[in-house]
Amino acid sequence: MDLKPIKTRKIYEEIIEQIRALVAKGELKPGDRLPSERDLAVRLDVSRASVREALSALEMMGLLEVRSGEGTYIKKYNFDSVVTPLSWMLSMEKDTILELLEVRKLLESQTVALAAQRADAEDLKELEEALKSMYLDVQTGRLGEEADMRFHYTVAKASKNKILLRLMNAIADVMHHALKASRTRLYEEESTPERLYKEHMRILEAIKQKDEAKARYCMLEHLEGVEKQLLSYYSSNNI
Repeated sequence: MDLKPIKTRKIYEEIIEQIRALVAKGELKPGDRLPSERDLAVRLDVSRASVREALSALEMMGLLEVRSGEGTYIKKYNFDSVVTPLSWMLSMEKDTILELLEVRKLLESQTVALAAQRADAEDLKELEEALKSMYLDVQTGRLGEEADMRFHYTVAKASKNKILLRLMNAIADVMHHALKASRTRLYEEESTPERLYKEHMRILEAIKQKDEAKARYCMLEHLEGVEKQLLSYYSSNNI
């Protein structure tokens, strides 16, 4: 692959453009496996964080597929997904994340209230384990999107409502990609990881206390805080 060192300010955008160009020229084809994150960072002469953000955006575009334990592969694509201007893609990325947050506020505020009413000992144990994983991620500087997703999914499970759980399953893939992309931006502020952890901890405490109103308030406060910070990020970066 003809990959070139990155020397522009918006590094992850240049990485995206290089990979999309290789796909458009046919040098990367559906089913091809990309080099590892570490290898790409070395070959492009950029940080792994920049590579991670670029791959996350490309995954959201539907151009890449991450297979657990196997690596990152080029997906089958249509021509439009390859030649679409980068600015349009970034706009869609922003809209996808913000629309997802709207859905989550509607869905999860009621889901967490039901969880506060119905969660059993096993549910509480799973939520505590998710929080422990999130805490370890905070301490080691990882994004923590897996623990975050696990926490919110377990809240839905604790609601004992099969339809709500199916809805969470239906948006799980989009949520997974959006959490990765949004946390990359949110973590630009040093105090954010600890704050997000504490917000999840307050949600769990409300569920333990079987306080439906408090659980609903804590969940909305958490999601609205994420939304506000993302809007601030997009505004300051003219996205």
